[in-house]
Amino acid sequence: MIQLNTSLTPSDLSTKLQRFWGISAEKIRLINQQYDALKGSPVFTVQGKYSTRGWTEWTQGFQFGSAILQFDATGEAEFLELGRQKTLEVMAPHVSHMGVHDHGFNNISTYGNLLRLMREGKIPFDAWEANFYELALKISGAVQANRWTPTKDGNGYIHSFNGPHSLFVDTIRSCRALVVSHLLGHTFQGEGDVRINLLERALLHCQATADFSVYYGEGRDSCDVWGRTAHESIFNVTDGNYRCPNSQQGYTGFSTWTRGLAWAMCGFAEELEALEQISDDELASLGGRDTLEAMMLKAARATCDFYIDNTPTDGVPYWDTGAPNLYQLGDYQNQSANPFNNHEPVDSSAAAIAAQGLLRLGHYLLRTKTGQEKDSQKLGQTYWQAGLTVMDSLLQEPYLSTDPQHQGLLLHSIYNRPNGWDYIPEGSKIPYGESSMWGDYHFREVALYVQRIIDNGPYYTFFNCVTPSLNS
Repeated sequence: MIQLNTSLTPSDLSTKLQRFWGISAEKIRLINQQYDALKGSPVFTVQGKYSTRGWTEWTQGFQFGSAILQFDATGEAEFLELGRQKTLEVMAPHVSHMGVHDHGFNNISTYGNLLRLMREGKIPFDAWEANFYELALKISGAVQANRWTPTKDGNGYIHSFNGPHSLFVDTIRSCRALVVSHLLGHTFQGEGDVRINLLERALLHCQATADFSVYYGEGRDSCDVWGRTAHESIFNVTDGNYRCPNSQQGYTGFSTWTRGLAWAMCGFAEELEALEQISDDELASLGGRDTLEAMMLKAARATCDFYIDNTPTDGVPYWDTGAPNLYQLGDYQNQSANPFNNHEPVDSSAAAIAAQGLLRLGHYLLRTKTGQEKDSQKLGQTYWQAGLTVMDSLLQEPYLSTDPQHQGLLLHSIYNRPNGWDYIPEGSKIPYGESSMWGDYHFREVALYVQRIIDNGPYYTFFNCVTPSLNS
């Protein structure tokens, strides 16, 4: 269980964040200088050098989005130019990519971040440049929404690259593409010019994820406990019925792959924030604000509670809570995670994503009156301190990558343990010491989130590219 540092404040992380951004800059330069782009998108490191993996093109937005976040945090113009130029040169195929469920990753991280900087006044406003970013975001959301599988109850979900039968828990965070497209006023049309409501599709996908990917201890199966998640939910596409849980990157469908858990934590928390941008009248026909908020809040709280209760004391999880050799680590939940053990790897990328989910949910509860105000404040403080505790662990060794020759920023990230894709050092039985493009990006993203809290800057959200938020 995470041992909360209840006295920790964002300002206490200032010195570590200053060091972090200096190291981050050097990593971005190193990749830009050394990586062979002809190999495809960089995905994860092997012996400290970024390599690729031909599964799907889902990490390139993180590569160039990292440069944009670096500029946002430090004002170093070289990173703005890098992010702008590479978005223009490389990202167009990702906008129209019909074969992935990752539009909220690739395109919000690039086009979205650039438009956000313009809306926030951090770069000069140019109408044509803004129109370019807006068009990309509008189309990206529509392409993502087109991956639609109806369910028996008349609802549906955005299906994964596995096919129409497959709902991935990851995609909750990629729903931001639909929300941004909707907020930008885009009209998505299908056969016969039928108009399809992008917000409705995003919310229905959130509902499906909450109903089938997240568990609440309500007796769905023998492994149903409050807050656990399944990576994949399988449906019969003939009759629309749910069939069973499954896992592509976790140990089983009946255990919790911790990066999938983290995607749910972060995704539900930020969609709760996004709901506040939508009018009551618009939400009335989609289920109503109270119902939608209750659904998302229950899922966000459940997943964050599970993470806190099932993660080692320093806030960094092992790759799956049911990994078969965890028992050999003894009472591993009541000590700090050990990435150098000989039995099961940790996944620091899950920690970086989860930290943002914890902080956003904590912030949401601390500033809103949800249920009993006193209970809301207490819960909010718990999640907030948990998020800061995780960040404090990641911002130092052994997770922060200080080797100037290592291209990664966040060490001990895991890609696909069941498939054996991660590099195992000589003499070890498990992978450790490597980085991933999504881990590095989300480390920068949560660092920027905390940095803005410290600086009393605009509160950082994905939808600031449409309407900038007020100060935190």
